[in-house]
Amino acid sequence: MGQELKVIVFKLGSEEYGIDVDKVETIERMLPITRVPKTYSFVKGVVNLRGVVIPVIDLRGRFGLPETEATDQTRIVIVNVEEMQVGFIVDSANDVIDLDTDVIDTPPEVVGGVKAKYLDGVARISDDRLLIMLNLSEVLNKSEIIQLEGLEA
Repeated sequence: MGQELKVIVFKLGSEEYGIDVDKVETIERMLPITRVPKTYSFVKGVVNLRGVVIPVIDLRGRFGLPETEATDQTRIVIVNVEEMQVGFIVDSANDVIDLDTDVIDTPPEVVGGVKAKYLDGVARISDDRLLIMLNLSEVLNKSEIIQLEGLEA
């Protein structure tokens, strides 16, 4: 038996994704986003969360999935990436589960339209439920992190 891992589960479309709970600061309802010019198209802007300016990324846009309008279920998952806080816009986030690391397989080249470099693996929760584990350090590469750090002023 592998190690226990607590994972936040969120959805983009019909796919379920997971992030290690230790990397998640908070999950917020949609907040007013201030647009920032001359950034990557998937960077929606910044939010002011309790006095802290945090860059916000649309994960759908990042993964090349079609963008959708925000709903009552839309959330911003605030994570720590390379000692920086970043918000990810997701369709919904409403579950925390315990995973055994033994159920996590290496990712195939593409899962649900998302390239393997963004993934840590795919966890088999049950026969009909898979959870795509995100690799946060690849979701944002070094040059993108440097650009986002400039937004945190």
